[in-house]
Order: sequence, then structure tokens, then C-alpha cells
Amino acid sequence: MRKGLYLCLFVFVNSLIRAQTGSLTGFNDTSALEELKKEKSFDSLISPENIGRTLRDLSSGPHNLGSAGSREVAEKIQQKFRDYGFDVHMDVYQVLFPLPRIRILDMTAPRVYHALLKEPALKEDATSGQPGQLPTYNAWSADGDVNGELVYVNYGLNEDYEVLARYGIDVKGKIVIARYGQSWRGIKPKIAQEHGAIGCIIYSDPRDDGYFQGEVYPKGPFKNEYGVQRGSVMDMVVYPGDPLTPGIGATRDAKRYPSHLDAPNLIKIPVLPVSYHDAEPLLEALTGPVAPESWRGALPITYHIGPGKSTVHLEMQSDWKLVPCYDVVAMIRGSEFPDEWVIRGNHHDAWVNGAQDPISGQAAMLEEAKAMGALVKSGWKPRRTIVFCAWDGEEPALVGSTEWAEDHARLLQQNAVVYINSDENGRGFLHAGGSQALEGLVDAVAKDIPDPQTGVSLYERLKAREVVNAENPLLARKIMNKTSLRLEALGTGSDFSPFLQHLGIPCLDFGFSGEENSGVYHSIYDSYDNFIRFIDPGFYYEAALSKMAGHTTLRMLNADLLPFDYRSLYRQIKSYTAELQGLITSLRETTSINNEIIRRKYGVLAADTAITFIPPAIKQEVPYIDFSPLENAVTSLGRASDHAFALLKNKSLNAKQKDSLNQQLYRAEQQLLLDQGLPLRSWYKHVLYAPGYYTGYSVKTLPGIRESIEQRNFQQAESEIRRAAVSINKLAEYLSEL
Repeated sequence: MRKGLYLCLFVFVNSLIRAQTGSLTGFNDTSALEELKKEKSFDSLISPENIGRTLRDLSSGPHNLGSAGSREVAEKIQQKFRDYGFDVHMDVYQVLFPLPRIRILDMTAPRVYHALLKEPALKEDATSGQPGQLPTYNAWSADGDVNGELVYVNYGLNEDYEVLARYGIDVKGKIVIARYGQSWRGIKPKIAQEHGAIGCIIYSDPRDDGYFQGEVYPKGPFKNEYGVQRGSVMDMVVYPGDPLTPGIGATRDAKRYPSHLDAPNLIKIPVLPVSYHDAEPLLEALTGPVAPESWRGALPITYHIGPGKSTVHLEMQSDWKLVPCYDVVAMIRGSEFPDEWVIRGNHHDAWVNGAQDPISGQAAMLEEAKAMGALVKSGWKPRRTIVFCAWDGEEPALVGSTEWAEDHARLLQQNAVVYINSDENGRGFLHAGGSQALEGLVDAVAKDIPDPQTGVSLYERLKAREVVNAENPLLARKIMNKTSLRLEALGTGSDFSPFLQHLGIPCLDFGFSGEENSGVYHSIYDSYDNFIRFIDPGFYYEAALSKMAGHTTLRMLNADLLPFDYRSLYRQIKSYTAELQGLITSLRETTSINNEIIRRKYGVLAADTAITFIPPAIKQEVPYIDFSPLENAVTSLGRASDHAFALLKNKSLNAKQKDSLNQQLYRAEQQLLLDQGLPLRSWYKHVLYAPGYYTGYSVKTLPGIRESIEQRNFQQAESEIRRAAVSINKLAEYLSEL
């Protein structure tokens, strides 16, 4: 109650004191007024009701990659773009996609249980019983028919296996069961495989995603006992896209690996997701040590680790075939700079019907295209070219966007000003991530658009939430005193990845979330019926996404000088460097302390005195790490970013000079690409951003350095510091020469 009152007071006071000041960044006074008028006209063309109709239509049937439904959805989208006045075509790639043929999970001892592996249709959900739905499975699971003892590994993270080692439990030759959460799903079989497991089961525990959180679907929004999260388990942190054609577009005649068995980013053990209905008997039958408290879920059982006498039979067999991948590309050429492209994208494929993921984002994007088409028909001409892309195959591995980006790599690095992404959307608070040089642009747009629920700006509502959720009053005051939005760094998990991390193209990613409770992710229940009850009734945040992405797109299309402020990027890199130095200091101190504790407590017993812990090994002490090359490069970037910003304020530039400067500004981020890519994954080339090698979707900043430190490869860490310094110096020199 007090938190809600605090939030209302905060947003009310901030709405009173906030005022619009100055002209738009990147526009002169005259063009700024024209731009604001254009954005107002754009907003008047955004219809929540029309977005809802589009969402209902495009989620009316299953449409996974390679299916007839996927082609039907792509053709509907193509026709909409055509009706809106765009030049539109479909790029079709031939990509690998495994469809499950055999899925078997049986407990064979101490009793027999045959897993259902099926989600039932519900009378409250009109599309939940349609034909053509993909069965519950993890795409890219290896084929396999295995029998083995079962071991519970909590979330299946590296630290969980360290706990198992202390109990003297080895998973080599065994089948593991892990719960969803705390990392991307593909990390769980990856780590299990590295520890010698022969199979992996992944389930949703009701503590994380089920009745522990609230009423379950269809009564409430949370996962019911039969719900299953489908999803990819490709090792996308090595490379995404078609696994047979890394680095090149998967055209019909592309050079491919001979077989999926040759692809280095595919899991080598069978993997299967299950509901908590199917997981409960397996977990209940386990014996062995009682699981640590933090490992215990919300099933009405005592959680044991195993292995004990529990054995299971797991079999997965798939048809590994090439299927068509339908990318819809729509364009309106710029009137002044047709070779400068502002690209806006959202995928259209789903695991089943995908009302929220991804059609909520796709419907919002189509509404933007409808509004822009109407503006063009009324006489407006965008200065730069707008390209709308509806991607196929995002769910299995960012396939459509990756193949298109790889296929057009050279052209994109020449012409792409920015890629603006969205994906699933819901009710709540703005999420904004991307290239930090565009932080000022996003901050300004977020302050101009009202939140549908409160009427204050999207920025003010987001800031109010951060204040309310602050851990202590000092942090709350610090947040209250801040005056601008910070863009989050991007990892992976959506279609910005090939543009940003492989090609060095500036990217932004938008969406809303935080007030839509949902347990239907990647299930047959991600439906229109679910969406209008629990996700965004009225489609108001759908319209907010259209406006947020639409205003950003319009400003990039029409700006006199593109609003890239590399001072923001400089500040972030400086912050990342300080974080890494703090990480080393903390690791040095904790290593020393832990080693001393291990020496003193060698042979300590667990809480159950019948079980002796195997103590952790003494770890190498952390040596001195020389950060001076990176610190010097960051200092140089600071000076260079000031120089670049001063040019943006120079009112004496003529039209030709402005155009030249704009092209240099949007290509600047490519200077941060590493020629040889990151360690163990050369496809990822951006020195600043990558998904974590052992976390998946979540970002690692300065990943070459950070992960070398986390993996205690200190010699490699120093090498990565020098490589990062070279890239940052390269950007500094580039900006200095503008």
C-alpha cells in the first residue's frame, strides 16, 4: 500500500516539475518543429484496436519455422506492407530445422512412470487444441536413446556442479534433471554435457513458474501443471543462425557443413523439456542427500539430489531437414539519402501460436508501418530510407535475421544507420537497450511519450519504479536525482544480435514488461485468449511500443545530423573498465580468504553427519593484471568523443559536410569489431557486448576480458585487455579524424 502511494506521489510531482526544453537533438529549430508535428500526426494514426485485430489474425494458428502456417503469416504481412504503400519482397533461405519424430521419457526404477509429454486443450482457450502444433521439445537436441541413473542438478549451472562435487556426486554416465531459470535453457545441457552426462531433462518448477506465484492458467496467468516451455538449446553463444552455414547467408547454393553432426554449436546429448506434472514423480523417487535449501522448489515432495535407485529412459529422434525461412522486407526509399537505411525489425515465427511472443511486437511494428505509409500518402517524404523487416526463424536460433545480415553484410555495413528491434511485448515499464551512443536520443523520446496507465512520461514511470524498488533510501535518493535514461547493454536472445555483435551496426531494442504475469511462454497457451486477459487488455502498451519505436525511427530518418553522442559510450566503457578492476580486486581477496578457509576446514562434515563433503580444491592466487593499455585507450576515447560532439554543435557545416559526417558517425561502431572475434567464438566480434558463454541471453560487457577473469585464465585476460585497447584506440582515432 505504501509503495503504491509512494509511486503515485512520485510520478505526480515529477510530472508537475518536468518541462520540455530546447530543440530536438540533431534538428535545427525549423526542422525540429516539423519533426514534432510529424510525430503528432504519426501518433494520431496509431490505433490500439487495429493492433488487436492484427494480433488476433496473425496468432490464429500455429506458425513455426518451415511450416505452412509460417508461410501464410509471412504472406499476410507482405500484403499488409504492400497495402501500406511499401515496395516489398520476400527473401527465402534454406535452413536446417529439426522436427521431433520420437520423444520418450520413462522412469524405469524404482517404479515405472511414462511421461505424458503433452499439453491438453482447454475450453477457455480457443486455439489450444488446433492441429499442426509443434509437440513439446527442445530444438537442436541430439538424437539419442539413453538409460541411466537420474541426478537433480538444481538450475544446472557451473556452481551447482561444484555443490555436487562437494557431496561426492559425479554425473558422468548419468541423466540429469534441471529446472528452468537463472540462465538461458541451452546452457543447462551444455554444462551437463561438459560434466559427462548422457542426457538432460529440463522442467519448470512451480516455485519459479507455477502455482507458487499465483493462480494458474486458465484461472490465472501462471503455468499450470501440464504447461511446457519449448525452446532452442543450440549453443548460440558460439554462433546463431543456420548451424550449417556460419558466417554466410543460407542461400540455396550456399556451402554447408555435410551434416548437423559437423556443426560445432549443436548439443551432443538428448534434451527434453517437461511439465512439473511429469517432473514430480521423477523427483519424488530420488534418494541420496536432501537437496540444499536453495535447491528446493515448490512441489509437495522432499527434494533429493540422487542418484540412488532412480533410473530413466530418454529417447529423442528428429528429422533433420532443410526448410524454407521467409523474411519479409519492405522499403520506402529516402528522398535525400536513399543509401542510408534505418532498419526496423521484429520476428513473425512462433513455437505455436505466439500471441505474445512474437506477434505482440509484430503487430505493433505493422501499426508503425501503416502510420508511416499513411504519412507518405499524405505527402511526407522520409529523408532516409526506411526498411521494415519481418523475420522468420528467430525462435530456433535467430535464423532469419542472421542469414539476412550475413547475406548482405557488406551492404549493411555501408548503408545501415541503425537497426531498431522489438520482440514480445506486454503491460508495464519501458525496456530500452542498445548502442550507448544513442542514449540521448532514446532518453528524449521516452520523455515525450505518455505512459498509457499513469499519463506521465515513459521515462518518469520507469524512474519511479526504480525508486520504489531501490534497496535502501540512499540508493532511492540517488535515482531520484538522476535526469536521464540509461540504455541497457545487449546480450542476445533476439534479432539485434547479428547486426550489433557480428557487423558492428548500431542497435536499439524496445519493449514493455513488468505488469503482465504470464506462465504461457513458448506453450500452446500463448494465445489471443490469454493475451486479452492477462498480457495487455485493450492493447494500450502495444500502442505505446508503436509510438516509442516509431518516434525513434522517425528521428533517425529525418535528422539533419544523426544524434550519435559518443561521450555516452565513453562513459560506459570507463564504467566497464572500473567494474573489471573491481572484479579482479574482489576475486583476489575472496580467493585468498577461501583458500585459507579450505585449509582450516579440510574434512568438514555436511549437516548430515553421514555425508562427508569433499572440500574444494585450493585455487591459484590471482596475479597482478595490467589494465594500463585499456585505461589509456579509454582516456583517448574521452578526448575523441568530445571532439565528435563539438562537430555536431557546429552550425557552419554545409549540407555536403553534414552528409559526410553522418556517414562517418553511423559507421563508427564498426571500429570496435575484433578481427579474430572473441575467444572460443569468432562469430562474435564486438569488443564491448556479447552473450555470456555460460549464461546465454544475459550480456557480458568487455566479454573477452571479463570471461577470462571469471574463468581464471589470467594470461588470456591480459591478452584480451591489449586487444580491447587496440579496438578502443581505433575508435578514438576514427572520431578524432572526423
